[in-house]
Amino acid sequence: MELWEAIVMGLVQGLAEFLPVSSSGHLAIFKHILGIDLEAGGGLIFDVMLHFGTLVAIFIAFWKDIKKLVVEGFCILGAWFANAGRFFSNLFRKEKKEYMPVVTSAYRKFVLLVIVSTIPTGVAGILLKDIIEQASATIVVPGICLIGTAVLLTIADHAPEGHKRPNQISYGEAGLVGLAQGFATLPGLSRSGTTITACLRLGFDKNFAVKYSFIMSIPAVLGASILEFKDFNAAEMETAVMANYIIGTIVAAIVGYICIKTMLVVVRGKKFKYFAYYCFVAGAAAIIWNFI
Repeated sequence: MELWEAIVMGLVQGLAEFLPVSSSGHLAIFKHILGIDLEAGGGLIFDVMLHFGTLVAIFIAFWKDIKKLVVEGFCILGAWFANAGRFFSNLFRKEKKEYMPVVTSAYRKFVLLVIVSTIPTGVAGILLKDIIEQASATIVVPGICLIGTAVLLTIADHAPEGHKRPNQISYGEAGLVGLAQGFATLPGLSRSGTTITACLRLGFDKNFAVKYSFIMSIPAVLGASILEFKDFNAAEMETAVMANYIIGTIVAAIVGYICIKTMLVVVRGKKFKYFAYYCFVAGAAAIIWNFI
């Protein structure tokens, strides 16, 4: 892969990952237009690296929240282990010890909500794996899914004002958002657009909907990265090609950070309709391009 191709793909990933226009759909379309084969020469690794770049953008944009979530996550584990010890201890004691409360703050509830959302995402990703690979081989499916994204964004624009924060959100609602994220692995179906729409329709606070959408993607992206990198042999890669991959990843991270900040403004103003128009036109163009 040439340097300019890596930069273009990094720009596409950074722009489309967080703006509700589908990074997977645009990557699939640009691969066809530019004739880039990500199935060979370590290209699949580049795909993962691009997603890792936008993952870095999430960590930078929401570092304080993520740090707090990690700390509270360990506190939850500590409470669970303590309660497990008290359970076995109480089996042999007349005076029973009270169990420690697990969910004692909004951040602890946030941690559990993300865990719940990750489960259906993982299941859907596994079940749809073969379908996703076949769908990415053509630009027809990404085109159709982009039109589907346009519909979802139109729905998001008309969602009633919500005020739910972590303590008001049920685990069932978190599961539904996770399921939406699982289906959004289809190329052309925007992950951020799909999950934010689901959050807004469930009554989430607008700012929290964006934060939740991006943070809940961390486990999914990390899991996919680990699965891809476990069989990766850096010795087989040309130094120049790997350098291009790294530059493309950095571009994706920088552009992605800018787009996260943009999305916070978009959601506050409910200006999804412009992205809906774009997705409809891009989807229709991709379908037409396939048959030319």
